[in-house]
Amino acid sequence: MSAAGGVRAGSDGAPTGRIRTLVVDDDEAAGRLHAGYVAALDAFTVVARVGTGAAAARLVAAGEVDLLLLDMNLPDFSGVEVLRRLRATSGTQVDVLVISSARDPLTVRQALAGHVVGYLVKPFTKEALLARLADYAAGAAERVAETAVPLGQGEIDGLLRGAVPTGTTATVAADAPLPKGIASSTLTSVRDALDHREARSVQDVAARSGASRPTARRYLDHLVRTGEVDVSHRFGGRGRPEVLYRLAPG
Repeated sequence: MSAAGGVRAGSDGAPTGRIRTLVVDDDEAAGRLHAGYVAALDAFTVVARVGTGAAAARLVAAGEVDLLLLDMNLPDFSGVEVLRRLRATSGTQVDVLVISSARDPLTVRQALAGHVVGYLVKPFTKEALLARLADYAAGAAERVAETAVPLGQGEIDGLLRGAVPTGTTATVAADAPLPKGIASSTLTSVRDALDHREARSVQDVAARSGASRPTARRYLDHLVRTGEVDVSHRFGGRGRPEVLYRLAPG
C-alpha cells in the first residue's frame, strides 16, 4: 500500500514504520543532497539513491519503496518511461514526486498522466522540498487526470491541488479562431500528414507536409492544445525519448 496518507500502517491501522523513499537522479551531487533532506525528516527513511530508470524499476518491483523522488532526465530512459513501467505493473503501488528541471509541456503532461503526487521544478530550495514532503506525509497530496499544463511552477501546483477539476482537459476548442502565426493552409497540410493508427515523429510529419521541422513542431503543438492530436514517446535508446504524434480518436 502506498504511503500517501502518511506513515505506513498495518492491517490493524497501527503504524509500521517510516515512508520508504527512493531518490532517483543521475546527478550524484543533487541526489545526495536531496537524500540528505529526506533522511532528516522523522516520517521518512531513504532506502536507496540511484541514477538510472532501470535501477529504480528494479527496487520498486521488490516492494520496498513507498515514494519515489524522480528526475525526468535519466541516462538509460526517461522518468516518463519509469512512470509507465510502474503503472503497468500489476500490484505496484508507489507514489511519485517529480523533482526535475524538465518543464516542457509534453513532459509535464505525461508526468501528470502518470498520477504523480507532485511536480517540483529544479532549481528549488530545501524549504520547498521539505514543504512538499510534509504535505505528502500529512496526506495532502492530490492527483489529477491528464491535462494540458502551463509551464510555471505555480500553474503546475494549481493543477496538482485541483485548480483544474479532476477528469477535465484544459484544451483549446478545435474550431476556435486560429492563433497568430498559424495559417489554415499549413495547418491542413500538417493535419493531413498525420494518421489515426500510426504515430509519427516531427521529422516524418515535416517530410509529408512539406513544412520545415520547426514549423511542423509548432503546428503539432497547436494541434495537441486543441485536442486533435495525441502525444506518445518512443523509448529504446539513450537520452531523451522521441516524441510521436497521432490523430486523436473521433
